[in-house]
Amino acid sequence: MNVVSQRVNAPIVIAIDGTSASGKSTNAKMVAKALGYVYVDTGAMYRTLAWYCLKNKVDVNDEKAVTALCRKWKTALECKDNQVHLLVDGVYPAREIRSAEVSAATSHIAAVPKVREWMKKKQRECIQFGNLVMEGRDIGTNVFPETDYKFYLDACISERSKRREAEGVQENLAARDQRDSQRAAAPLMVALGARVINNSGMTADETSKIIIEDIRKRLAEAETIRQNGDNR
Repeated sequence: MNVVSQRVNAPIVIAIDGTSASGKSTNAKMVAKALGYVYVDTGAMYRTLAWYCLKNKVDVNDEKAVTALCRKWKTALECKDNQVHLLVDGVYPAREIRSAEVSAATSHIAAVPKVREWMKKKQRECIQFGNLVMEGRDIGTNVFPETDYKFYLDACISERSKRREAEGVQENLAARDQRDSQRAAAPLMVALGARVINNSGMTADETSKIIIEDIRKRLAEAETIRQNGDNR
């Protein structure tokens, strides 16, 4: 799909993938705000399922049990303040899904193939809310591989570890990277055509500026092509 057809026929999706603590969430929010797009945190969706598993005493290492729960839980998508939330039984557990226990459980349930299938379908439904900035680990490779706007953020492990520690979170990022990149279902990898940004030593403002300028330039070029086509 070329830029013009995507621009004319459907909402635009900006995919921001990357490793843990590479600045995906911060930069995706900044890009969405600058462009007036809707922000989607797909990681929060996986966290919500992990929280729901723990709440219902489902073993997150039991693939069949997690799959069964994912098939029957009652969910809905809500767009509030230009951000998409996955509601469970009509509620968005914003605070609960950020606990250390949920964080530890999330990478396990995210490796379940049927869970990723369910999440992909639900995440693609977010297009109903308009132009999106969607961040995660498989947006450009699996959820919206057709988008022309793909970015992959990374930073050296020492830099990312410092960021996590500054947030008060203790996490083995090397182990998380290994699990994410080696899982059978939609592993973490650079999407075809993605612009890779290593933001080691960079501020969020510097990183988001690169992304925003790139997108605005390409949208302007696409609009020029469209106008030239209309004037033929």
